[in-house]
Amino acid sequence: MAQGWEQIDHGAVAVLRAANGGGYPYGNSLVVRGSGGSLLVDPSLALGGAEELPPVDAVVVSHAHEDHVVGLGEIDRPVHVHEADLAAVRSTRALLDGYGLPPAAAADMEQSLVAEFRVGSRPDALPVPDGHVFDLGDRTATVVHLPGHTAGHSGLLVEPDGFFYIADIDLTSFGPYYGDVGSDLEAFERSIRACAEVDARWYGTFHQKGVVEGAEEFRTRLQAYRAVIARRDAALTAFLAEPRTLADVVAHRLVYRPHVDTAYVDTVEERTAELHIDRLVRAGSVAEVGPGTYRAV
Repeated sequence: MAQGWEQIDHGAVAVLRAANGGGYPYGNSLVVRGSGGSLLVDPSLALGGAEELPPVDAVVVSHAHEDHVVGLGEIDRPVHVHEADLAAVRSTRALLDGYGLPPAAAADMEQSLVAEFRVGSRPDALPVPDGHVFDLGDRTATVVHLPGHTAGHSGLLVEPDGFFYIADIDLTSFGPYYGDVGSDLEAFERSIRACAEVDARWYGTFHQKGVVEGAEEFRTRLQAYRAVIARRDAALTAFLAEPRTLADVVAHRLVYRPHVDTAYVDTVEERTAELHIDRLVRAGSVAEVGPGTYRAV
């Protein structure tokens, strides 16, 4: 299902930009080369089979999602991932469980992982902590833990080039995605704030936006991206003007548009709604007025 890519260089960082710009299920991988080593970051569906991959010394996975670990079982190189997502890279079963899908949807996803994404378990995958530095000789690549999307979601800061790869903090109008078992809304907001504090020349995303140049432009886009969370809070509060159940909120939808009909939509909507409701209740703007029934205060 590879669709091709073009290489766009930013210093010593080569962005392998998917032909469709990186829209899911495709994405924009990176190759970072230094005088003492090289890394492939997030092998994507656009790259094709193992024989088509650029030669590198190691692979870095920003987080454990199917579109970032394409063909990982076929790649004969050391694989590194943040320790919080290590289990899901070491075991396809753990990856599947992390989606929290009901049985029928989980069975469909399991088939897709194998047939479409060629995902393979990597029991030899190596854990890296926040702040881990890959020494590539004349440049370094430092792991920056940015949890929320997944527990181990991480970026990579390449210096001296000034390239900050932020993976699935993707700056899209769709907004932040936190619909997995290990997702965390408030951690995602902290990660967004952390990104805003990093001064870089280039900011790279795995999906769609690709590369944004300049800290000022990046922060403007990041602010718009973060605002999607506030809009979801506001939309949910408005919907809860009348008492509603979680099932009502899921059917109403906070994340996906009504025409989107896939097996995972309800699961993502439910997880997202739970996270928003929980924090609105803690803030005192929503109250549980009956068992599993909520209303705006």
